[in-house]
Amino acid sequence: MKGLRCLLLFSAWLAGPSAAQNSAPDGITVYAAVSLADAFRELGQMLSARVGGAPVSFNFAGSQQLALQLEQGARGDVFASADQRWMEHVRARKLVDGEPRTFAYNRLVVIVPRSNPGRIHTLEDLAKPGIKLVVGAEAVPVGRYTRESIQKLAARTGFPAAYSERVLANVVSQEESVRSVVAKVQLGEADAGIIYCSDVSGQVRRYLTVLEIPDESNVLASYPIAVLAGGNSEGGRAFVDLVLGPEGQRVLAKHGLMPVSSTP
Repeated sequence: MKGLRCLLLFSAWLAGPSAAQNSAPDGITVYAAVSLADAFRELGQMLSARVGGAPVSFNFAGSQQLALQLEQGARGDVFASADQRWMEHVRARKLVDGEPRTFAYNRLVVIVPRSNPGRIHTLEDLAKPGIKLVVGAEAVPVGRYTRESIQKLAARTGFPAAYSERVLANVVSQEESVRSVVAKVQLGEADAGIIYCSDVSGQVRRYLTVLEIPDESNVLASYPIAVLAGGNSEGGRAFVDLVLGPEGQRVLAKHGLMPVSSTP
C-alpha cells in the first residue's frame, strides 16, 4: 500500500502543484556534497511546495563522509557526490537503485583573505616560503582535484622550479569539506585556500579575493546523482528529475555550478 500511495502522490506532483497540494507524501532525505548546499536547499523548497509540503531534508558533508555513512547503514533516498569515485564506491556496495547520472560540473579557484596577509597576487605566489595554504584532504573530491590542478600548474611555462612540491609543502591544514577550507580562509587562519568556484557565494565574497585558475590547468569536477536503494524511491526520483530538469539546471547555474546542458 505504501508503494501505491507514493506512486499516486508522484503522479499528482507531475500533474502540477494544485493536484498535489492536499496530499501528505513521505519525506525525502538527500545525502549531498556540501558544495551543493545552497542550490539543493532551494530545490528542496521547490519540490516540497509541489508535493503538499512533504519535507525534503538534507545531510551535507564531504562526499567521502556521506559514502561511508551509507556503507555503514545510514538510510536516505538520494545521493549526490562531488566526484565519480565516491558514487562508484556506493554503487559497488549495491546501495544505488538504477544508473547514476551526471547533473553538474564545477571548477577550482584560489581564494585569499581581503587583507591578503601572505601577499598572494598570482598563482606562482602559492610556492613562496612561509605561505599558509589550506586544501581539502586527499580523500575529499576537492582535495584530489586540487592536487591534480597543482600538478598541471607546475608544467606551465614561467612557474617556479619544483612548483608542486613547494606549494604542497605550504599546506598547513587538510580539511574534510570544501566549506571548512572557505571558513579558515575567511577567518584569516590561512593565507590561501583552493575551493570550487561555486563556493564563492555572495555571503563570503566580500571577505575574499579570488584568483582564477586557467582552464588548461584546472580540473572539471563532475557531479553524479542517484536514487538510493531501499528508501523512498518515488520521492527520490522526483528530486533527481527536478535536479536534471530545466528548472533545476537553472538553479544550479544561479549558484555557480555548470549545468550539464553547458559545454565543459
